[in-house]
Amino acid sequence: MPDRQLSSAQRKTDFIWLPESFFTQALPKIQDLAELKIALYVSYLILRKQEHPYSITYKELLSHEIMATMGEEALRRALDSAVEHGALLHSTPNINGVPEDVYSLTDDSRQPLAINIYMLYEQNIGIITPMIAEELQEAEKIYPPQWIEDAFKETVTLNKRSWRYIARILERWASEGKDSGKHRRSIKKVDPDKYIKGRYGHLVKR
Repeated sequence: MPDRQLSSAQRKTDFIWLPESFFTQALPKIQDLAELKIALYVSYLILRKQEHPYSITYKELLSHEIMATMGEEALRRALDSAVEHGALLHSTPNINGVPEDVYSLTDDSRQPLAINIYMLYEQNIGIITPMIAEELQEAEKIYPPQWIEDAFKETVTLNKRSWRYIARILERWASEGKDSGKHRRSIKKVDPDKYIKGRYGHLVKR
């Protein structure tokens, strides 16, 4: 049988980045397979979201077949255990005047963007190579999450889909201030040509 060449869509793989606390704190406490499956799948659904709220309601969970087939009693038990062991957070805010069960990730310090910066890149620019991943990780350490998200949005709006363009936007904001400039002093000094003249420069799409 002749080899078939895969299309770019077939080759593309989206990645979901779980909080470190899931592996260091919650996972050692999880003993039940159903709980593990639910904790992972709920995390997956939350991390796929590209805008607020970065959480999911119990009603939303029931709309997914994998949840509905478990039965509500088993699903509730798995969710309660995941919350007890620190894999998920549970709250009951009033939504449209009605209390709703809402689940979110326990480590929200890097959300909404840092966990999803790689997803943003793949969805708006292209496939991530290991070297580009390092550049994204470094930018993530330098700039506030909202800045990076806004830079991606500006790039897409202007149809300038390249990491070099995003990096230039971030460098300008770091130098001149963004909006009110209130974050300017907290940004590390960045070499203007950092992303185009370093060892990864030849990989940056121009």
